[in-house]
Amino acid sequence: MSYRRRCTSDVRTNDAGEDFAQLLRSGDIVLLVGPLGAGKTTFVKGVARGLGVIERVTSPTFTVVREHECHNELGIATLQHCDVYRVASLDEVLDLALGELVEESAVALVEWGDIAASVFGRDVLRVTFEVQSDEIRVLDVEGVIDAQRANALEVWATS
Repeated sequence: MSYRRRCTSDVRTNDAGEDFAQLLRSGDIVLLVGPLGAGKTTFVKGVARGLGVIERVTSPTFTVVREHECHNELGIATLQHCDVYRVASLDEVLDLALGELVEESAVALVEWGDIAASVFGRDVLRVTFEVQSDEIRVLDVEGVIDAQRANALEVWATS
């Protein structure tokens, strides 16, 4: 099952990310999939705000992974923001050891996650960004989740 949310501006995409942060749990890996300019980094900025990240969040295109300290009541201490656009092979994705990075009260959001999907298997959430116009984005969330999170995603989708 998937959950869709329509965003009519960058502000709404950012808000969708902030709301999505409340659905995250330590150990989550979220693959962000969509074309260049689809709003992936804007969404991550919202997630970061929702997790209580204080510092500025920018795309880690050249550094591949940026770690951000979180301040929230969700038990999530660290946001690993990854961008695998420039990664040359799946071996390089494996070398990032994202699974290990999220073991200790962390979550990872991976831009261009479709490149790395085979490394993570089925135990991930996937947010696909569809560009409908210059302003409108449709975010489609799917993954293996429990009933409680499914209910929360239904609410998220209608916001």
